[in-house]
Amino acid sequence: MKKLIFSAAFVTIGTFVMAQQATKMHKMDPAQMEQKRGEHMLKMKTDLNLSDAQVAKIKALQDQRIAERKQIAPQKQAERKAKMEQMKAKRMQHQAEMKQILTPEQYQKWHANNKGRMHKNGKMMKGKKMMMIQKAK
Repeated sequence: MKKLIFSAAFVTIGTFVMAQQATKMHKMDPAQMEQKRGEHMLKMKTDLNLSDAQVAKIKALQDQRIAERKQIAPQKQAERKAKMEQMKAKRMQHQAEMKQILTPEQYQKWHANNKGRMHKNGKMMKGKKMMMIQKAK
């Protein structure tokens, strides 16, 4: 019983985490990304003592990788969406099975506990992300 509850909670939390990550990826401004990339290249040039020819080759390689990722992005997004739908279907099936097993009062309490746990875990995840962002700065 506990395994079922924990698995349902993990599936739900995983769904929320994936959704939040996807929205944050799209928020970065292309000009900001290019500026960060330039800063990174400058740091690499000084740290590794790169020549201008090496820097040009690295930039070309990065451009190639970026183009490949942009080409693959729609496929990855479709796969991610399919996984999310599959997880949602499993969660709904689990809830339906739990509803058959539990009395209406037990189900209400179980459902409320899951929502509370998800909310609590969501806050903890946001707190961890904020700590990671602060450390990165």
